Amino acid sequence: MPAMITDPFQRLGLDRDVLSVSQLNNRARLLLEDVFAQVWVEGEISNLAKPASGHLYFTLKDNQAQVRCALFRQNAARVRQALRDGLAVKVRGKVSLFEGRGDYQLILDSVEPAGDGALRLAFEALKEKLSAEGLFAAERKRALPAHPQRIGIVSSPTGAVIRDIISVFRRRAPQVALTLIPTAVQGREATAQIVRGLQLADRAGFDAIILARGGGSLEDLWCFNEEAVARAVAACVTPIVSAVGHETDVSISDFVADVRAPTPSAAAELLAPDGADLQRRLDALTRRLALTLQTRLAREQLRLEGLTRRLRHPGERLRQQAQRLDDLDMRLRRAFTQQSTSRHERLARLEGRLNAQHPGRALALLRQHLDSLAERLPRATQARLREQRQRLQGLAQTLHIVSPLATLGRGYSILLDERGQAIRAASQTHPGQRLKARLAEGELDVRVEDNHLEPVTLSLLD
Repeated sequence: MPAMITDPFQRLGLDRDVLSVSQLNNRARLLLEDVFAQVWVEGEISNLAKPASGHLYFTLKDNQAQVRCALFRQNAARVRQALRDGLAVKVRGKVSLFEGRGDYQLILDSVEPAGDGALRLAFEALKEKLSAEGLFAAERKRALPAHPQRIGIVSSPTGAVIRDIISVFRRRAPQVALTLIPTAVQGREATAQIVRGLQLADRAGFDAIILARGGGSLEDLWCFNEEAVARAVAACVTPIVSAVGHETDVSISDFVADVRAPTPSAAAELLAPDGADLQRRLDALTRRLALTLQTRLAREQLRLEGLTRRLRHPGERLRQQAQRLDDLDMRLRRAFTQQSTSRHERLARLEGRLNAQHPGRALALLRQHLDSLAERLPRATQARLREQRQRLQGLAQTLHIVSPLATLGRGYSILLDERGQAIRAASQTHPGQRLKARLAEGELDVRVEDNHLEPVTLSLLD
């Protein structure tokens, strides 16, 4: 194998030096990185990939060619969220070669938007930032007034926009007072003037504000995509309708405003109540009110007639009440007499029962019973003691008959092993075992000489 080549520009020898694939790719990478150490390239992003590693990979292309690009994490952190397919960018980096696959690529250290792509990139970046802060949230949106009386218009004093808005209000709601807060809607001074105009309109106490501008290119509408204008719209307490550009134009102000209208005329129609429609609604309500009043009057007339039929002269009512009072008085007297008689009879019965249950009589009976029990108690005690004594003597005799001590008294003994267990069979012993013999009087220690369980072998010489 030839020696490592230290100079990438060194030509191969005439003796046909042979390189490995790794050496070839390494030499090509060194040559590319040395010649194209830093270049700027402009093109359009496609096939953008964002793996979990944080690196970015995409293809940069134009109408005729394309090149692979790699933007590593340390350089991608500040632009990763803004890049997207189709975005025109200018990139800076070195031309290199991925030796593992032999792929020609650009290793980038910077990415910048190019042309209209710069505005698109800034638009997406600001949109994402404000959305993360919650400025587009639905819960922040305020409802438009149903019947506004004073409306502020932040727009250019010249052009078709203000004329269209005025025309709509004259046709639909001429009673609404319109106030124009003039401002530039394009150019360097537009952003500051729009912010100042929104602040003036918010302090003026209008029922609603229209922020309007006609159509145009992205550059023409850019002041409505500035962060300062978006935050001024968000800071307004007064409900705001954003009508910037044509239906297809979308601005940051549209996202922040309470309502987006596709055109300035549509914004005016949202806030201008239709006079003819209001008249139709008023006529319908008037008819409903008249019908309701007629129905209510008829119902109340029927109720009045019913009450009239039920009405009686006060004298008649008093006579009826007096008669009822006399009837109640007589019923009360009869009830009192009956209740008093009943109470007297019950009291007599209770006195008789009380006399029959006088404590003295019960005490005399209890004393006689106690004397009888006192006489019976000694006799019963003596009889019970004799009975228990006789039963005890019988049990003692029975116990003595079955007791092992009685057996021992007839000359028998009990053999116990070292654990105190009784020996009942010779198989429970072995020669030389120490046993204890319990007698009727005292104990003996004995030793087993032979339990006669194994056959005895006698020597023929004995």
